[in-house]
Parts: sequence; C-alpha cells; structure tokens
Amino acid sequence: MTVTTLATVGYGEIHPLSTPGRIFTIVLILAGGVMAAYALTQLGQLVFSGDWRRHWENRRRTSMLTKIANHIIVCGYGRVGRNVVEELKAEGLPFVVIDLSLEKIARAKETGALAVIGDAAHEEKLKEAGIARARGLVAASKSDAENVFIVLTARSLNHGLSIVARADVEESEPKLIRAEANHVIPPYHIAGRRLVTMLVRPDVADFLDEVSHASGMELLLEQIQIAQGSAIVGQTLAEAQTQHHFDLTVLACKTSNGKWSCRPLGAMVIEEHSQLIALGTKLQLQHLASLANRQLQSASK
Repeated sequence: MTVTTLATVGYGEIHPLSTPGRIFTIVLILAGGVMAAYALTQLGQLVFSGDWRRHWENRRRTSMLTKIANHIIVCGYGRVGRNVVEELKAEGLPFVVIDLSLEKIARAKETGALAVIGDAAHEEKLKEAGIARARGLVAASKSDAENVFIVLTARSLNHGLSIVARADVEESEPKLIRAEANHVIPPYHIAGRRLVTMLVRPDVADFLDEVSHASGMELLLEQIQIAQGSAIVGQTLAEAQTQHHFDLTVLACKTSNGKWSCRPLGAMVIEEHSQLIALGTKLQLQHLASLANRQLQSASK
C-alpha cells in the first residue's frame, strides 16, 4: 500500500483496511505531498538563484586550471594588469589572473579570463594558478613591496620562470632584481619616454608600435631563439638565407653571452642559444622559427 500510494498507481485498497490503516494512509499521502512540494521548492530556488550555474562554473574553472600549461600568470588586475591582459589576448597567449579583490576577479571573469582570488604572494595561490607549468609571470600589483614578495615566492616555485615586475619607485628596481625578476618595468618612466617619442618622432613610434604587436599590419617584429643543434647553427646569415629561403630582415642579434649586434652582416655566423630580432611577414617569421628549432638530422632527411 505504501508503494502504490507514493507511486500514485493504486486504484483502491488491495485488501480491506481498518480505521487505523486508513488514517496511516491519509498521513502517508499528506506527508508525500509535503515532501514533493518541498523538493520542488528547493529545485526552483536552485534553478532561479543561479547556484547550480556558479557551482558548474567553479568546477569548469578548476578543471581548466589543472590543465592549462605554458601560460602567463598576471598578478594584479588594476590598470596595468588589465592592459597586460588585453595585450596577451591580442597575442593569443593563455593566461591566469590573480587578485585579492573580489570585484576585480568578477570583472576579469566577465571577460572570459581564468581568475584566482587571493594573495599572489602565497604559494598555494600561485600553485592553484599552475605556476609549475607556466612560462612567465607579470607582477603588476599596485605596491612595490607586494611585487617583491610575489617575485620571491614565484622564483622559489619555478626557477626557470620568466618574470617581469612593475616598479613605481626607482628605489624598488634593485630590490626586484635581487629577488630574481628577469625584467623590471617602471610604468611612469616608460610612459614619459613614450610621450616624448610621440612628440619628436611620431611616425617612427607608430611604426614600431604596429610591428611589435599583433596588429593588422602585414609586417611583424619578432625574436627568434636559436635552439641547440639547429639546422642553421654554424652557417652565416647569408648562407642560411640562401639555403633555406627565408626572405626577411634581421635587425639585430643577441649572442649567447648576452652581447648585442645591432647591424648583423651576411658574414655573421649563427650560434647556438643566440637570438635574432627579425622583421617580416607572419609566414616568414614562422618559417625562420621552425628552422631555428629544427634539428640538423631532421633537416637533412
């Protein structure tokens, strides 16, 4: 009787019920109705409150954070951090944002960015952002002291990480360098230099800005790292251009010991671990990058 009553498939009493039996059945029906109404109410609240959506988004975000690799971690989503994110999007690079502000994290998520709320100087937050698999980190917090702690923590977790840090005060630059930041950027100093360049050499500034970013311009400026055992190692620049047919302009070369050659001639020998600054189309640059990373054995085949 309990099963037929709750399943609403009964059409009568299977056997005659006593008065207590009928009272029990009435209570059972009423209790079942109340439970069904309560379940529907909770389901409605869950659907209309959006809790299920937030739960699903959190699970999706956690899954993506565990899978993301070769990405950039942006610590701080203020004015500098937001511009960094926009540039990363333009370059098509994956990234994760870390910030203490719930409002800023919500703003970052609205743009479709992966974001972690918390202090980027804490190891667990950097680990949550996948620092072990990251290729780089931008310390763009509004405080130089915070950036120093972020750099120290990040470097201790990933020794091969490329770190760029913001420094508002000139005195903070050597501290960030000692904390093992690869590059320190003073935004106000760079902004001032940029303003003067726009006044004195506006066309040059516009051209360099176009070719150094992922814009609609055909020509791009790119850095090409020469890998160990590359097919073009040991060749002169002229020989490599003739043999492998890459028709682009090499503007500068940085040798493995860190010295720059700003006017590389055709007789310059390409060395392992050197870096070429080249100007060309996207396809030309991709061809040169492929040669720079291709091993000599595979090239001969």
